[in-house]
Amino acid sequence: MTTERSGPTAPAGRALAPDLARGFMLLFIALANSHYFIQGSHILGGFPQGGTVVDSAATWTISTFVDGRAFPMFGLLFGYGVAHIVRRQAASRPRDVRRLLWRRGLALIVIGTAHAMLLYVGDILAAYGVLLLAGAWMVRWKDRWLLLTALLFLVLVSLPSDGSSAVSADPPDPSMLPPNLGTMFTARLEVAPVVALLGPIGFLCPLAVGLWAGRRRILEEPERFRTLLRITAAVGITIAVLGAQPAALMAAGVVDVPGREALEMIGPLHDATGVLGGFGYAALVALVATRVASRQGGVVSAIAAVGQRSMTCYLAQSVVWAVTFTPFLLDLSGTLTVTTTALLATATWLATVLLAHQMQRRGRRGPFEVLVRRVTYGKAARLRSRAEAQPHPRQDHDRLPAGEKT
Repeated sequence: MTTERSGPTAPAGRALAPDLARGFMLLFIALANSHYFIQGSHILGGFPQGGTVVDSAATWTISTFVDGRAFPMFGLLFGYGVAHIVRRQAASRPRDVRRLLWRRGLALIVIGTAHAMLLYVGDILAAYGVLLLAGAWMVRWKDRWLLLTALLFLVLVSLPSDGSSAVSADPPDPSMLPPNLGTMFTARLEVAPVVALLGPIGFLCPLAVGLWAGRRRILEEPERFRTLLRITAAVGITIAVLGAQPAALMAAGVVDVPGREALEMIGPLHDATGVLGGFGYAALVALVATRVASRQGGVVSAIAAVGQRSMTCYLAQSVVWAVTFTPFLLDLSGTLTVTTTALLATATWLATVLLAHQMQRRGRRGPFEVLVRRVTYGKAARLRSRAEAQPHPRQDHDRLPAGEKT
């Protein structure tokens, strides 16, 4: 069967763990992105310094458990999803599979570029698209080359550097908080391509591991890999928490900021251990999915619905950031604190959970997921959508599907 005829996965055929992981991690994505908009007299790691005790506690929590830990998990899930797509196209020629992935990558680049220019310059969709253009060649690599590539890029991000955002003292620049429309476009024209082209360097390790894990269906069949998942969750999260402490304690104002040479070690340590933490989070969610799959209620199903519409919900978050923080809109970047911004991020995520839940009950996919699928699969995606829209006499419209494969 050719690539185009295979089409996307139907909702009823999706696995719970990947969607549950995406849905829950979008809360962490919201927490990780929103605090970078806040202004203050002194910034460290994207956090204003000199706040209240509660602000310091929030800063430590986000720096320890969220920053640099959520995005690697999404990178792993992205690679896992690519492996799933390739597996479904097993009967297709390698060239046809590459073209399918390239179409998907180009769609992500276009959507991500528009997102960066109009809403949030720190967009990751375009970076994923660029990564997929190159990663389309990686899907045929042997396992050892995938794992060696993952190790190589993990070592690369571990090298001493002054480029880590975890210890940066830079305040939000005009591309983040543009004073007017003209500055917004001119500043973002310079920054967005850099983020899209350099971002894949940090995502190559998670992508390669995701491809490897996807071949084995580790997240789709977690009961078969329970021991591996337990070890990954325990070791990965523990290393991530410990590795975050130098940067987290500095950002929280508990310890003094050391010299430049020490910062060049602390930043990469935070970032590299965060990659392992992302793997640990993915494993932990997969273990949770094995426990709740047979008795999942509305909460689990709603969070999984967010995961099925992760791109739409991710873009919806950016609408909130743009309206809240842009100087020529609400301009609250100098008013909100780390704590109140974290509460805003949590409320935004909860709103997307409710939105996704309602879309799921009505049998509607996320609009941006539909767009990418149509670009990727062409006619097959349209036929699948029409088939899903037809009522089934035995379908229970009051229940949500268990989840979905990428």
